This record gives sequence, C-alpha cells and structure tokens, in this order.
Amino acid sequence: MQHRPNWATAIALSIVHLGALLALFPQFFSWSAVVAAIVVTYVTGGFGITLCYHRALTHKALRMVKPLEYATAIFGTLAFQGDPIGWVATHRIHHAHSDRKRDPHSIRRGLSWAHLTWLVRTNENLPSAAQEERYTPDLWGSRFYQALRYLHVPLQLALLVLLFALGGWSWVVWGIFVRLVFTYHATWLVNSAAHFTGYRTYRTTDRSVNSWWVALLSWGEGWHNNHHAFPFSARHGLRWFEIDVTWWTIKLMRTLRLVDKIRVPTREMRARLAMAQQEVERRYFRRRQSALDIA
Repeated sequence: MQHRPNWATAIALSIVHLGALLALFPQFFSWSAVVAAIVVTYVTGGFGITLCYHRALTHKALRMVKPLEYATAIFGTLAFQGDPIGWVATHRIHHAHSDRKRDPHSIRRGLSWAHLTWLVRTNENLPSAAQEERYTPDLWGSRFYQALRYLHVPLQLALLVLLFALGGWSWVVWGIFVRLVFTYHATWLVNSAAHFTGYRTYRTTDRSVNSWWVALLSWGEGWHNNHHAFPFSARHGLRWFEIDVTWWTIKLMRTLRLVDKIRVPTREMRARLAMAQQEVERRYFRRRQSALDIA
C-alpha cells in the first residue's frame, strides 16, 4: 500500500510545532506563562491522558466517581490527541495486535513510524467509525462521550481564549503550543522509545520495554513492559525504584474516596511472567554462546 500524507493531521501538527517556536522570542516569554504551561500540561496530560484516557477508560484499571471521570475526560480532550472514543479504540487495537501487522503504530515498521509517521501518513490500521463502536461499546452509547467527539476543537479554542484573557499571548504560546508539543512527544515516546530500547522484566509477545526517562516524561507510562505484561494494572511502576507519579495520584484519590475497584497484578502473576522472561534470556545467551564457540 502506498502511504500518502494525511494532510489534515500533518498541517495541524505543523501549526502546533511552529507555534511552539514563538516561545524562543522574548516578547512571548514570562515566568507566569511557564507556570501556567506546567499546570495545564499536568492537568491535560497527567490527569487527562495518563490517568483518564489510558488507565481508567481504556484498561478499566480503576473506577472514578462520575464527576471526576467526566472532568478528567474533558482534560484529556484538551490534550488534543483525539476524543476519548477514538483514542481508546486506537489503543485497544494496539494492545490486541501489539507490534504485529494490524498494530496502528507497530515498532516493526520503524522508530519514526511508531513515533509520528503513523499519524501523518495513510494508516489502514487506524479504526473506522464501525471499529470504534466495536472496540468501545462501554463508551459508544454515552451521550457525554459522543458529545466530546464534536467538542474536541471548540474546547481547545475556549482554553486558548481563557489563557489569552488571563495572561495574554505569552500564556497562549506556552499554555497551548509548547504544552501540546510536550504532551504529544511524551505520549509518542511511549509508542516508540518504550518499544525500542530499555529493559524487560516480564515476558510478553511484543517488543515493549521499561524506560526510566520515558516514565519521567509521561507520568509513569514508560514502564511499558510492565504495562504490556499486565495491561489491567493501575500501577505501572511495579518495582520500588520505578517511579510512577500517576500511581501515587491514584493512591491519594483512593484515600479521598474518589476512586475504587483498583486493579494490580498479584505477586504470583508477576513471578510467573518474570521467570518466563528470565528463561527467554537464558536461552538467548546460550544460543549466543554456542554461536561464538562455533566461530
């Protein structure tokens, strides 16, 4: 199949990245704008994408009280990565076919494809409307989530107007364009770098790895081998040194009784897949040693 440009997405992403370059000019800089960008980044990326879109809606790793679920879903929509139904459908397809032919952003098609190109070129594995309905039956029938399909752009424009009213153009440049560039690449690095280089604790059928620096940039999402081993888990950083800010947030919300039905793997589950991965590594090193001995 010939991969032609997806012009709408390519132009939109180009505008966002070019807009972020305005941050290099002194007239668009202020410390208040930087602070505003940090706050909005965490609200839309940390709460909206990582907590709501990914762990709560896609994998049902926890249940939030409805007002919090709806609020964080709006935050996720403001991350401008698509409405909840489309985002969840795409990610569920990724897990169903991870790093195989039908994966929308398989690393087997190259690092650049997994990071960005899958969005800006013809991609036959992105879900159609019928597939979105099939993969998101829990969201498809909701009037709220159907409404967000049409409010995706208006909500972003409303945020832009609000930021301009509060802080002028510097707040718009940092709170919209710089913020979007950061959250885009933080999310895309999970698709690319966290399937490319890192360490594997658990055996999976894909190329997912754990990456500490991706985890720091994406509020804990970089512990990706852990996640693909146990996609239902609300906790991604499963070892003491694997920092998972979103898991800390979930524990705080549990204390405040804002979330329940939190799911994590048992010790037995973890031990079984860890031993399976260790056996894979032993076989690899035995074959490698045999090849060296023959040479």
